Amino acid sequence: MVRLGYKLMSEEHGPRALVQNAERAEAAGFDFAAISDHFFPWLEEQGHAPFAWAVLGGIAQATTRLDLMTAVTCPIMRYHPAVVAQAAATIGSMSEGRFSLGLGSGERLNEHVIGEGWPGTGERHERFSEALDIIQGLLSGELKNYSGAWFDLDDAQLYDRPEVKPAVVVAAGGPQAARLAGQKGDALIVTDPDPELIEAYRSAGGEGPRYAEVALCYAESEAAARKTAHRYFRWSLGGWKVQAELPNPASFDAASGHVTPEDVAESISCGPSADRHLEAIRKYVDAGYDHIILVQIGPDQESFFGFFERELRSALASS
Repeated sequence: MVRLGYKLMSEEHGPRALVQNAERAEAAGFDFAAISDHFFPWLEEQGHAPFAWAVLGGIAQATTRLDLMTAVTCPIMRYHPAVVAQAAATIGSMSEGRFSLGLGSGERLNEHVIGEGWPGTGERHERFSEALDIIQGLLSGELKNYSGAWFDLDDAQLYDRPEVKPAVVVAAGGPQAARLAGQKGDALIVTDPDPELIEAYRSAGGEGPRYAEVALCYAESEAAARKTAHRYFRWSLGGWKVQAELPNPASFDAASGHVTPEDVAESISCGPSADRHLEAIRKYVDAGYDHIILVQIGPDQESFFGFFERELRSALASS
């Protein structure tokens, strides 16, 4: 059975609006909500980047049924892994076990702010692997000390942990990261409907849920949806190798200057047609992903919630 998630885009909405969107998602029948954890928006047009962990605390108190997760937090520079583990344990406790911790190796956009540069891919993967060991060990209560090439832990202990350890969901853009998710994570999260990532995850021992984000833009007309998707989401067409390396919103604006609304519509389902959006979503379901996170692009979330309640929810529930 497919579980349906709603994406809380912290780059597009302020902190109070994100809490309200989570409440609305719960009322609309979503199973869970996933929040992005950014220091910057991708583009200036998006205009927001509140502290995700503070927002999660508000959402944990404002909702009663909705499961929560980060999608995703980078634990290799801006946050020490011990701090991420403490934050996850706290939200897990506040939500009474409704929280999962989504982790990824990050982007320069958010991590360079601490002034330590941005390491190459190999070092990032090494840092991420160590961070997973520390976070899993602290959340389980089985680790107090750690000495690695990149991180150390000195007599650490989490005093407030939920009864059930929060699942650690590992982001993967390629087979190497998917195998790491299978080795050290509890679940997998991706943004492409690639069954090879599931194969790599399973080959490394992964048996947990498979999450996937699906971006779409619902609007009353296809033209309006294309315009909105282009304004707020053109940054996404550059691909992960670009997204991980650019330092600020101005760079993403420059890198996506050639992208047209028609280009965006080739990658993102746009408009009022439920069939078109369902076709895009089912690519992920057919590939083997069982937790689908819907990303409604742009400021108009209320129209999307109504559309979800009227047309998407029942169709996806039968998937």
